[in-house]
Amino acid sequence: MAFFEKLLRSKAVIWTLIILPGLWPVWPIFIRRDPSVLADPLKFVLHHLGFTACVLLATVLTFTPLRVLFPKWGIALALNRHRRLVGVSACVYAVLHFTTHLIYEGGMDVSAMPTILATAVKKPFQLTGLVMLAILVVLAVTSLHVFVRWLGGRRWKNLHRLAYVAAALAAYHQAAARKIFPQQVLWIFVPLVLLELLRIAKQFTARDSKDPG
Repeated sequence: MAFFEKLLRSKAVIWTLIILPGLWPVWPIFIRRDPSVLADPLKFVLHHLGFTACVLLATVLTFTPLRVLFPKWGIALALNRHRRLVGVSACVYAVLHFTTHLIYEGGMDVSAMPTILATAVKKPFQLTGLVMLAILVVLAVTSLHVFVRWLGGRRWKNLHRLAYVAAALAAYHQAAARKIFPQQVLWIFVPLVLLELLRIAKQFTARDSKDPG
């Protein structure tokens, strides 16, 4: 267990775990040359980037409940050292997903982008994706220390609770879009919901035990 704790404290290991999923399309497209993927490789990349962004977003949101539920667990403490890195990485993958969507819909024609965006606003699942992306970009930018000092701890913390809103929008976006694996929404977000419910239950129990009334 101590070995895994040491591994997870390393930024190099976390960077590797973040980057490798982004490189996964290289295998089915260029090495395995999967016919089902080669039929529309850009669409495969588009879905994969969105999937990875959702996984990273859900993963970083599990760090706090894990720390609350298991305050002395070394792995939970090690993971919490990388909350900012994993959170910003989720934003980067979301931006790459959005960029790939623009290319998929309009190629490299920049003049087509306003039309693509106007169409996206009319589709609920794409609109939620745009709102989620905007939230993640704001959270990534304000994760810098200068914004923590400028906003103050309480306001900064309240702002970053929007990550839960982004997660809910991401779940809807994935489900409504019916990506490669429709059931992936359950795989990604149900563990997060369960951990959050357990965290809330533990905090309420601890609060009641301190109440002398």
